[in-house]
Amino acid sequence: MSFSTRLVNGLHFRNLRGDLFGGLTAAVVALPLALAFGVSSGAGAIAGLYGAFFVGLFAALFGGTPSQISGPTGPMTVVMGTVFTSLVASNPENGVAMAFTVVTLGGVCQILFGVLKLGKYITLIPYTVISGFMSGIGIIIILIELGPLLGHPNADTVIHAFQLLPNYIQTANPAAVGLSLLTLAIVFGTPRRINRVLPAPLLALVLVTLLSVIVLPTDGVLRIGTIPTGLPFIHWPSFQLDQLKTMVGYGIMLGVLGAIDSLLTSLVADNITQTQHDSDRELIGQGIGNCLSGLFGGLPGAGATMRTVINVKSGGRTPLSGVIHALVLLVVVLGAGPLTAVIPQPVLAGILLKVGIDIIDWSFLKRAHKLSLKAAGLMYGVMLLTVFVDLITAVAVGVFIANLLTVKHLTELQLEGIVKIDDPTDGLLLNPEEQALMRQAKGRILLFHLGGPLSFGAAKGILNGYQLSVTTTR
Repeated sequence: MSFSTRLVNGLHFRNLRGDLFGGLTAAVVALPLALAFGVSSGAGAIAGLYGAFFVGLFAALFGGTPSQISGPTGPMTVVMGTVFTSLVASNPENGVAMAFTVVTLGGVCQILFGVLKLGKYITLIPYTVISGFMSGIGIIIILIELGPLLGHPNADTVIHAFQLLPNYIQTANPAAVGLSLLTLAIVFGTPRRINRVLPAPLLALVLVTLLSVIVLPTDGVLRIGTIPTGLPFIHWPSFQLDQLKTMVGYGIMLGVLGAIDSLLTSLVADNITQTQHDSDRELIGQGIGNCLSGLFGGLPGAGATMRTVINVKSGGRTPLSGVIHALVLLVVVLGAGPLTAVIPQPVLAGILLKVGIDIIDWSFLKRAHKLSLKAAGLMYGVMLLTVFVDLITAVAVGVFIANLLTVKHLTELQLEGIVKIDDPTDGLLLNPEEQALMRQAKGRILLFHLGGPLSFGAAKGILNGYQLSVTTTR
């Protein structure tokens, strides 16, 4: 194994053409999403580009999934929007710096997860919890983007967006609605053969933006506005003692969510490429990327499933494709500020609405009640908690209830495996000496044959079975 391979997992230069096309294609897809996620989070479009560059570059260099493309994702952006709104509202002077410090804390958490080799445990979170959580994230994105879709600024919370919806509809901007509908028509209706060459989000971004510039006055709809160009400056970590607990909590949430998002994407990449990723190394790479993204004012990121699949389908196989994807976005950061200034926010809202719809686990929603009422109830409960309470509570409650259900199921399996012995002639489970003792006892001894660990629930089940046996004998 060469030094370069040890330093960068899976790196080789025998697939240059595939990695080049994969990286370029992934960057084309990532550009409109990075801009949209940045605007949606409240941190600005440039924060989305910075996040896409830093997380995309360093997760590729130091991660454990060679073909994975990383950057801002829907779930991470939803959390970042909550962090940004909360900290800026409570501390207007230092809130922005504190929000980016939370991103860095999330990266530190991920590095610790990797160093402590917790990667294999993170993917053990029950599917019902992940499904409900991701569906809840999709609903949040849809509700928050309804305002910009109708020509209004972003609401600060889901509840606020829900409350303002009647007013949004009554005072909708016809021009914004038209641009949004055209964007949705393109992202949903672009034929697959065209989508392979020119991704639908980028096609919608370019075509609808050009149309808005030609047909509408510059103040006809809300636009991104001029974004900074050039390299970012360092946002040194900023803490407030009265906000420290909140910041650490948000940092842990970003770290856990990013770990789940990334490792699930790694599993998808493994399935397509027939390879095996290194979970702990992937967490360290993601953590390094998020630490640097937070230090330089970028959004948090994670492994992005759609961009990873597009990269692999376009030929990307090694970390070189992720590096190329990041460098292309850096070129955009360095010189494309004037070009992005005229992009209408309704166009980005339409792109994100498609993202929100795609995140919702429609297949499991349709069949959950057929599989198990308990699983369906858990999934819907986590989804509602995600939307109407907060993400930490949703995951904590979901994992706790799922573990209780798992323990209950294991107890039932233990009870099924317990064999009650009351026949002194049983030669399969009793040796001759035990058979003799049973005959001498004349029914006053009841034996239980156990296997595996014994839980309190199983012990109670044995006691109930003994009492039932005594009652029946009498």
